[in-house]
Amino acid sequence: MVNLSEIERQHHEETDPHVRGRWLSNVLLGGQDGIVNVLGVVLGVAAASHETRIVLAAGTAAAFAESISMAAVAYTASVAAGDLFRSERAREYRHLESVPALEREEVRSIYATRGFSGELLDRIVDTITANKDVWVAVMMSEEHRLEAVDRPKSLRAAIVVGIASLVGSFIPLVPFVVMRPSTGSWVSGLLAALTLFAFGAYKAKITIGHPVKAGLELAAIGIVSAMIGYAVGALFQVQ
Repeated sequence: MVNLSEIERQHHEETDPHVRGRWLSNVLLGGQDGIVNVLGVVLGVAAASHETRIVLAAGTAAAFAESISMAAVAYTASVAAGDLFRSERAREYRHLESVPALEREEVRSIYATRGFSGELLDRIVDTITANKDVWVAVMMSEEHRLEAVDRPKSLRAAIVVGIASLVGSFIPLVPFVVMRPSTGSWVSGLLAALTLFAFGAYKAKITIGHPVKAGLELAAIGIVSAMIGYAVGALFQVQ
């Protein structure tokens, strides 16, 4: 027998722009962070040592450390948000028991500020407060602006961030595989800037904003990172 609810859930996850937006955000977050951080590292090391082996070793170590760190931070931040949601939800249930009149007025105030009044407002308040679960759900959404966090989804999102960060981290490293550090540094910076520009432009195209402006802003971040990393490395340059 066909499980209609499961089909609807899969359809929602595949087509909902908010779901797609979250996955895109995770990919871009990890990718651009990996590019920017490793770019600064490899250019700094290249400026200091001029040895391809050391540049690749430092860049590869930074790439793996960065990807693991990004994944861990993404997961722990999501878990913390989930813990906050559960804590606030439990507090709301306690408030419904101890000060129901006050909580009822909060619901009234929320919908009154949205333009509802009179008998319609009374019906809205009565309907919401007739069920404690609905009541608390409304307060969590409308008053606290919090939503439940699914830990398995948080883990999947963290994995996406980590993989995207690792892939992005190797982009500034590629030129050093086939070029000397002096030439590779320029090519690495250019490649990173172009990739970041593409990230920014694509994100703006499918969300909101001007693609060229967004791309240039993100590319500028990469260029600044490159300049700072190179300048710091130059301070420790081996003669």
